[in-house]
Amino acid sequence: MTDALPTTAFKILSRADWRATLAEGAYDGSPVDHADGYIHLSAADQLAVTAAKYYAGQDDLMLVEVDLAALGETLIWEPSRGGALFPHIYGPLPLAATRGARALSVSADGDMILSENP
Repeated sequence: MTDALPTTAFKILSRADWRATLAEGAYDGSPVDHADGYIHLSAADQLAVTAAKYYAGQDDLMLVEVDLAALGETLIWEPSRGGALFPHIYGPLPLAATRGARALSVSADGDMILSENP
């Protein structure tokens, strides 16, 4: 791959998990993350498909922007869906590596609906 990798990625999580992250200073991952052994992130161009595939029909979500440079060696880009490289975190996601969060709902059809308010 000759294109430069993105410097930011995104994690979709429940509002409750985001509140716990704010309180604890880190996000330890979802049940799927724990089963796979790493925290799944999506680059901006992967986000819509991730939202539609895994979060359709859900609201009360948060879209968290992650500064990939802040993750250091815990970040590994690995082939996943369709062979595309996805950012994976091997370890917790520290709150200090996040750039902000926005409220998110995903329609039953898989369309993302973002709010300016967290």
